[in-house]
Amino acid sequence: MNPLVLLAAAESGGQVQQIAQTFGIAWPSLIAQIVSFSIVCVLLQRFAYKPVLKMLEDRRRQIEEGVANTKKIADDLAQAETRRQQLLTQTNEEITKLIEEARAAAAKVKDEEIQKAVAAAEQILAKSREAAEQDYARMLADLKRELGRLVVQATSSVTGKVLTAEDQRRIDEETAAQIAA
Repeated sequence: MNPLVLLAAAESGGQVQQIAQTFGIAWPSLIAQIVSFSIVCVLLQRFAYKPVLKMLEDRRRQIEEGVANTKKIADDLAQAETRRQQLLTQTNEEITKLIEEARAAAAKVKDEEIQKAVAAAEQILAKSREAAEQDYARMLADLKRELGRLVVQATSSVTGKVLTAEDQRRIDEETAAQIAA
């Protein structure tokens, strides 16, 4: 109820005044308390309630900005993760390609080295055969000379005659011809 209405009703004297006297209400004191309460309410409204509401609104706005920033950061993080996965995939593909190229190059070098080794081995075999043939020919010539010398020595021992150079040459030729055949 309005305090002025109560004041007007109290002066008219009726039932309100009886109740006021029963409870010990002093009208001037009540009006002063109502006025001071109203002043306190207005002061609290202006200096306490409005700043608190403003502070709460600022906090709400900051929280909304924080949530929006969190969403933005989460989106950026997801994009960064996607880029990272793409880079990893691309890097793995490049590494695989490089490994395959290295394997191919190694196989090529291996084939070339095998071919060089085979060629070197063939050269060594050819030289060995040639050296063996030369040794065989030299040994055969030595054998023929030695055999001829032994035949001449045996013939001269058996015949008891000293052979002339012409006899020795003829016997050597005959012996060589028989060995060659």
